[in-house]
Amino acid sequence: MGSPNAEKPLSVLEDALKGGITCFQLREKGKRALVGMEKRAFAVSCQRLCAQYGVPFIVNDDVDLAVEIDADGVHVGQDDMEARFVRKRIGSEKIVGVSVHTVDEANKAIADGADYVGMGPVYPTITKADAKPVAGTAMIEEVAAVYPDLPIVGIGGITAENAEPVFRAGASGISVISAIASSTDPELAARRLAEVSLKWSRDRGVLR
Repeated sequence: MGSPNAEKPLSVLEDALKGGITCFQLREKGKRALVGMEKRAFAVSCQRLCAQYGVPFIVNDDVDLAVEIDADGVHVGQDDMEARFVRKRIGSEKIVGVSVHTVDEANKAIADGADYVGMGPVYPTITKADAKPVAGTAMIEEVAAVYPDLPIVGIGGITAENAEPVFRAGASGISVISAIASSTDPELAARRLAEVSLKWSRDRGVLR
């Protein structure tokens, strides 16, 4: 959501919250990303909205910001601060997520105290300039087989129409940007995604 005009992203976020998203991650990266006090102000605005709907607010990579505003958690990639150091900074009660691409990376994430892992990109994505090659669902299936109780979040190009294989592979949830932010009706888009997620949770007999 890297835009100097915070009104549109905040409007999209509120629509998504109304539509039933269960977690929000602030990811401010790229050429147009907010920085400094503007980034902090935007983060706090997003955090307040999430609090109104009882939805966890997670900061991507920026551990200092997460600590400063008391975010609900931090998500890091393989090139960011190691999860074990993130855990020490934010404490045992906060959420730590880690992007992984292999079973070995999942092993380390768990050992470092991760609460969940993100895996992908499952499908082609245009929202991350530094995205890895498309991975499909095979590695999600492999990690889920080794760690059946580990919450896995599928990432990258996921929509309500193509989410089924991600859940079938073993994902507990999905992370989206374009499917909601680029929709003409973000609330409806979020609701459709939430319905797909809920269906798979029910089919497994577990509501995560």
